[in-house]
Amino acid sequence: MEAFFNEWLWKEEYWLPPGISWLDTETKEEEGRFPRPGDLLFCLPLAVAFIALRYVFERCFADPLRKLFGVEERVRIRVVPIPKLETFYTQNTRLPSQSDVLSLGKQSSLSQRKIQTWFRHRRNQDRPSRTKKFWEATWRFVFYLASFTGGLASLINTSWFWDPSECWRDYPKQPVADAHYWYYMLEMSFYLSLLLCVSVDVKRKDFKEQVIHHIATIFLIGFSYCANFVRIGTLVMLLHDSSDIILESGKMFHYAGWTWLCDPMFIVFALVFMLTRLVVFPCRVIHTTLVLSMDFFQPFFGYYFFNTLLLVLQALHVFWAYLILRMIWKFAFMGKVERDERSDEESEADDDEEEEQEEESSWDQRKGTMNPKLASLADNCVLNNLTNQRSVSRLPKAR
Repeated sequence: MEAFFNEWLWKEEYWLPPGISWLDTETKEEEGRFPRPGDLLFCLPLAVAFIALRYVFERCFADPLRKLFGVEERVRIRVVPIPKLETFYTQNTRLPSQSDVLSLGKQSSLSQRKIQTWFRHRRNQDRPSRTKKFWEATWRFVFYLASFTGGLASLINTSWFWDPSECWRDYPKQPVADAHYWYYMLEMSFYLSLLLCVSVDVKRKDFKEQVIHHIATIFLIGFSYCANFVRIGTLVMLLHDSSDIILESGKMFHYAGWTWLCDPMFIVFALVFMLTRLVVFPCRVIHTTLVLSMDFFQPFFGYYFFNTLLLVLQALHVFWAYLILRMIWKFAFMGKVERDERSDEESEADDDEEEEQEEESSWDQRKGTMNPKLASLADNCVLNNLTNQRSVSRLPKAR
């Protein structure tokens, strides 16, 4: 096994620039720590520890804070158990098609409207609670705040914090300080814990993009550590944490119903996100790794792989920036942020909730005029699906 790793995985041409061998990277004990791939194995038990710590944190700290903020649960309609519908819901799909509704109607002797209402209430019953959302936002806020504060304190006196070209001076013979080592271990363990918990966390509309983001981030942190791209890697992590602090705190205010703070927080978040992700990240970080690094070494596999991961992250930044700009457009012309365009709610939860609120009051009025106003009703439904007008401020998830 060791021979296999040495021959295929740890080959010098993968990890080091041309002309550099593993022997050249050896440092004396007094010179400091040098990254080793085996160090990353420590992240596995640390990620499990993060999950356990999160469980304790949410119940011992986040829940009392939730009560202090006044976060309350909405009353939800509990569906009457119908075995045939429940079996279809759990084993097939939560969103039955029209043909499925007709088939279920024949099996259960229920009307189409009752079946559709049952499925809508059943989906609403499974939606994550406000308590769970508040716990999750509080946990991430505390971590990002601690990580950003610690990272900034460890980097502010370094030469590469002010001049990114210093990231490559004397590369790869760059010992790693203990503070930067722990910065790396904790960040990678945290994102690994998020990836392990992605199936039980609040499922958002950008679920696939979030999974891609977590995987790319883990590979980026892991590879940059093994290849000793630690200096530029610390800058990448610091930039990402800066805007996430504002985002998660804004979510906490949103779940608490402090709407007077949501719009100002969203504007501040949008400005910080655009500055760090669309200006500083491409102009300083990516430009440094793509262009300035060539003044210190020749391209190699690690150079291309690392920059590919950075470009994947930048593509996700552009995707999320587009959604944020859509919200800014609505804010500018409608006077409020009407809906989280990205990930604050489940994809189907809001529509279910609106329909439940309007169903009983509007059904009797619509029933008598369904046929003569069918075309107008269809147009209105399309318009509602396109605009999704809401009166509650929404804050996008940026990570």
